[in-house]
Amino acid sequence: RGPTALLLPLLLLLPLPLLLGLGGPLRRSALRLWFHLHGSSLEAEMCVVGFSDFHNPFRQPLDCRVCSNITAVDRKSNLSHDEFLRDYAYSMQPVVVEDGQRNWSAKDIFSFQFFSQIYSSDSSALDNSGSECQFFPYDTEFHNLRDVFEMEAGRAGMHGNAKPWYIGWSNCDSSAASILRQHYKRPYFIPAISESSKMDWIFMGVPGHGAHMHIDDVDNPSWQAQIRGIKHWNLEPPAECYYECSSLEAIVYPGQIIVLDTNKWFHETHILGEELSITIGSEYD
Repeated sequence: RGPTALLLPLLLLLPLPLLLGLGGPLRRSALRLWFHLHGSSLEAEMCVVGFSDFHNPFRQPLDCRVCSNITAVDRKSNLSHDEFLRDYAYSMQPVVVEDGQRNWSAKDIFSFQFFSQIYSSDSSALDNSGSECQFFPYDTEFHNLRDVFEMEAGRAGMHGNAKPWYIGWSNCDSSAASILRQHYKRPYFIPAISESSKMDWIFMGVPGHGAHMHIDDVDNPSWQAQIRGIKHWNLEPPAECYYECSSLEAIVYPGQIIVLDTNKWFHETHILGEELSITIGSEYD
């Protein structure tokens, strides 16, 4: 066996943030092989999640003191505005707010069929044609949201041996946004002085699937509300802090909201249980 064959098992076990710490062409080659071994491709993942490390090679290294004492994802209920601002809003400490969806009707309304009916046939969100419209196919053959809503009923309903799927999109349709906001609102623990983004992010898929390890390139910290299904989160610090900060994990159940800075934590998700997972989220400043 040659040197390359001996290195393959080691590369498969390495976490993605550590590979991103490599320099120059070596990093791209290692990442290309890493994604291949995990059943995807570098090009697809860059398109889906927009690695900030690639888009901005001069990214300011993180001061690892901000995560060196974080050893777990906190879990809170009755989280006050003051406590949220002091401990979570702008820190690297992730938190799951267990009663985060107070007075929301989303849990009773949101479904695959609901989302398939809130867009007009000419909506730019369906074809990813607007400047703010983004669609994340992950490991599916879908090109846009229209493809998703046209899938056969058995696959959408997870019947039999239907092909699994997991996708996400940014809602760029103002009419659809008005309908969505009838069923959810700013989480109670985020004070009015923290302006929320008008952009909704929705992620939906079947058990056994989720998003590969990645880091986001968005403007602000964000929250994600688990409307239906159960989602397992794995969090990894950036490469420069890999030996100083801990890996974290959390399970988020329906009715709960996870808050974290996805610009600083590498994260991957995996849907658990037997129910379709639906998550909606937004940014705040």
